Amino acid sequence: MTHSQIREKFLKFFESRGHKIVPSSSLLPTDLSVLFTTAGMQQFKPYYTGQGDALKDFGSLNTVSIQKCLRTSDIDEVGDESHLTFFEMLGNFSFGGYWKKEAIEYAHEFVTKEMGLKIDYVSVFGGEDSVPADEESEKIWKSIDANIEVRKAGKADNFWGPTGDEGPCGPTTEIYVDGVEIWNIVFNEYYQTADKQLKPLEIKGIDTGMGLERLAMVVQNKKNIFETDLFEPIIKKTRESISGISAKSERVIADHLRASLFLIADGVVPSNKDQGYILRRLIRRAITHANILNMNFDSKDLKSVATLVVETYKNYPELKNEGVLEELSLETRKFRKTIENGLRVLSKEMIVREVGPNGEYGPVPDLSPIEGFPAFLPHEITGTWLHDFYQKFGFPYELTLEVIQQRPGRKKLLPFQIDKIKKEFEEESKRHQEISRAGVKAKFGGHGLLLDTGELKAGNEEELKKATRLHTATHLLHASLRKVLGNEVHQAGSDITPERLRFDFTFPRKITPEELKKAEDIANDIVNKDLPVTATEMDLQEALDSGASAFFKLKYPPRVKVYTIGDDKNWFSRELCGGPHVSHTKEIGHITITKEESVSGGNRRIRAIVE
Repeated sequence: MTHSQIREKFLKFFESRGHKIVPSSSLLPTDLSVLFTTAGMQQFKPYYTGQGDALKDFGSLNTVSIQKCLRTSDIDEVGDESHLTFFEMLGNFSFGGYWKKEAIEYAHEFVTKEMGLKIDYVSVFGGEDSVPADEESEKIWKSIDANIEVRKAGKADNFWGPTGDEGPCGPTTEIYVDGVEIWNIVFNEYYQTADKQLKPLEIKGIDTGMGLERLAMVVQNKKNIFETDLFEPIIKKTRESISGISAKSERVIADHLRASLFLIADGVVPSNKDQGYILRRLIRRAITHANILNMNFDSKDLKSVATLVVETYKNYPELKNEGVLEELSLETRKFRKTIENGLRVLSKEMIVREVGPNGEYGPVPDLSPIEGFPAFLPHEITGTWLHDFYQKFGFPYELTLEVIQQRPGRKKLLPFQIDKIKKEFEEESKRHQEISRAGVKAKFGGHGLLLDTGELKAGNEEELKKATRLHTATHLLHASLRKVLGNEVHQAGSDITPERLRFDFTFPRKITPEELKKAEDIANDIVNKDLPVTATEMDLQEALDSGASAFFKLKYPPRVKVYTIGDDKNWFSRELCGGPHVSHTKEIGHITITKEESVSGGNRRIRAIVE
């Protein structure tokens, strides 16, 4: 059974049982407390808390999806037989539609009958602290198969915490096949607050997750995930294109290229912070494992592997955007220059001067160090020093160690010394990530500007002014797109920073350049007319009756704020929103759409700036 057949069987199985198929959401979540989408339930969080109306949005209380996910906690472990960064999560969800009995019965039927697998054993929550054991799930499993082995575990194994700082959570039951955990069924019956308190949810919900890669492994009877048809062709191509690398490096390249291409397709560009930092790290780790020190390495070799990744995942049309492979090639070329410069710098440093064991400096030849680089190498290489070098110049610590040890007279490091340096490097990296994450929260989470209709980010007054202009521009673009493309355009998410706006909307096909230009011209015409932007509070139904647009995923309170652009009786745009906005459209400045692309089935995305 191929990976494509597994996907199809999963979706059809649950669709035939009353579940609405929902496309994968972006890898960039609306939840600011996490960098990436790490689970299938993230796009459904509002429906567990009552903020979203599943019946209205999906026509059903039950949904099914195949969600693209990215987790970076195990990035350094990738290359063994099980760890990944990018993966696909098969999941079925219910928001008050059904509970434990149906969820367990569905899972048992799909695994044993649709997939033809034998369940080794299952696990349930055995109770811990003040949370009682899940005896109900144990009884349900026994009623299905009296001989099935049911194991019990505590919170560490069988209690799923919230995605992000707070959110729905609850006990789980897990299914094991061939000794591998393939399916985790979460019974969301609690809401964990930011201070780790558990409160009962009014709407009990089902949230399941089954990794496609693991399922393919057991269905295809493979020893590890990299032997499945998801990876085998990619690894074979890697071996053909890049000679002389290890099996571990082949796996790292395959995994990291998959993750990088999906991130680029979702609009991430390599940079030195946040999601861009992770993308850059993934690409550069892949290049490093492609034997970058071998001067015969050609970036075209990596591109040929990436092209096969796109072909393997043809069910994700966003990967086919020609700019995706070009962005990868651009970063590859940049890193090649970084490597060459880093090698030059390290070589020069090593002949400038070196600190002796007692802190003394060695002789200084008639040669000045390169400006901006440290003038010496320490006698003892530490993870902290390597991290500083990496932060400043982007040179991977693995390569730095390798080059330094090639210096004549320097002793080779023993394995335990390398392990110690690696641990210090990881600890320093973690410390910097925590500082960065705290900065993101302070910048984006502490100013009260998060909107129900999306996210507006600003760290100071100047940034707030810029983001406010972009936020109002988003309303103009939404209305302009509806005038050009029709009323099937609906907002599906937004992300606004002081530099640019990102606007997601529903539309079933690619937009032509002429249509995009027409929408841009309409929006700029409204800017030039300097129309007033006003806010009015009114009852929700009154607002909807007045023609105001609403973000389809959210459930609004009885009283809402409505922003209108133009005269009250002859308005151009009217939306439910939490603000802030400019007072007149001319404050926005000229709007330029910089990019338009597909995000997922039926959803598209535009990016724009104002000048």
